[in-house]
Amino acid sequence: MSRASERGAVAVEFAILAPVLVMILLGTMEFGRAYNAQISLTNAAREGVRVMAVSNNQTSARTAAKNAAVSLNPGIADANIIFSTANCTATAQMTVTVNYTLSTLTGIAGPFTMKGKGVMLCGG
Repeated sequence: MSRASERGAVAVEFAILAPVLVMILLGTMEFGRAYNAQISLTNAAREGVRVMAVSNNQTSARTAAKNAAVSLNPGIADANIIFSTANCTATAQMTVTVNYTLSTLTGIAGPFTMKGKGVMLCGG
């Protein structure tokens, strides 16, 4: 077999595999971004419930949750931070849920609805 025919075979093989390799690369990027967003949401909920359990102040808890998730763009809105009860009474359990809609970089799939949840006993 001559080199010219081998060169053509390599080009055909590359044309077949290139889309698969690009999809694997884009999928890895999307997964990494979604995983990072989920970790940020969980940390935000954890910080929000910690502040709520100690200080019983929803405004401070919302601020703490938003500050814990500064890597999210766009950031968390106040309406997306949900408290299980309005007040955190001693020995009661408080749950803070942070909802977020993650848009994708590629636009192939999504947007994805994500949730972070934190639970703590009130009274610190």
